[in-house]
Amino acid sequence: MAAMTAPGDRQVFLRARDRGFAGLTAEEDSEWKGPFYFIQGADPQFGLMKAWNDEDCDNGGDEWKAEIQLTEQAVQAINRLTSKPKFFLLCGDLIHAMPGSRWREEQLGDLKRTLKGINPTIPLVFVSGNHDIGNTPTPENIAEYCSHWGDDYFTFWVGGVMFLVLNSQFYYDASRCPELKQAHDRWLEAQLAVAEQCKCKHVIVFQHIPLFLQNVEEENNYFNLEKSLRLEILQKFHKAGVKAVFSGHYHRNAGGVYKDLEMVVTSAIGCQLGKDKHGVRVVAITEDKIVHKYVSLDELSELSINQTISNLFKVADLKDLTK
Repeated sequence: MAAMTAPGDRQVFLRARDRGFAGLTAEEDSEWKGPFYFIQGADPQFGLMKAWNDEDCDNGGDEWKAEIQLTEQAVQAINRLTSKPKFFLLCGDLIHAMPGSRWREEQLGDLKRTLKGINPTIPLVFVSGNHDIGNTPTPENIAEYCSHWGDDYFTFWVGGVMFLVLNSQFYYDASRCPELKQAHDRWLEAQLAVAEQCKCKHVIVFQHIPLFLQNVEEENNYFNLEKSLRLEILQKFHKAGVKAVFSGHYHRNAGGVYKDLEMVVTSAIGCQLGKDKHGVRVVAITEDKIVHKYVSLDELSELSINQTISNLFKVADLKDLTK
């Protein structure tokens, strides 16, 4: 089944355009208006469960159905929250099938149908992952992603907080799209210059691949960025005043600190590769703090989640809520 974006879906899936996000711009939302929260999910990745177990991913298998149900559970639980999040962000690997591979259109279609159930007052923000644009992306693969989900990198604002969405695959392997990486780097330099000069309350970055998992000096592996590059990026982020980087990709919770910048790695809505439960991260923003907690989908479905959100604001002095 084809997964083309229908005209009526544009306000759901295609709000990230021209390196901005409709309704969440500096002109509309650059002033601090008080504490708020958002929800970060990562790696719904329809198709991975069966592929991980069987090295195959047939359409409509039990594992695929379970992945759809997990994302539906997240959507329904978010819709029931009495205090609505400012946005719901998916931090990459929306589906498992790589560009051009079998089952990709079916996975895209199922994910869109599932996400269309979100309360229309809650913006959906998308981050590109390696399975969305390829481990070594091409201009064609990135254009296909943008046709479904909007820009692969952009800036948006909420309540005086500046958010930067990056395409971290450019840092992994941009050998087949060097001009696009150069454009991304120029854009990022300009945005970091704005961040350094502006009077926003916080600057927060979203990207799929973590800069590091636990320690900035850890060795290179599939789940982090190369050490010298990660240090270069971290230094630029710190200079510009970035307070936190949120990512996915690892399918486990992790994180660490570089100077006063926190690296937050959020486990998956879908397939777990560690001992964490399927879940999302609730992130509360106060005037002085960014506090967060990973919440299982079962917890998110309970009314007690509203108390969890309230508690996050009350405990803004706690520093380690990553697990």
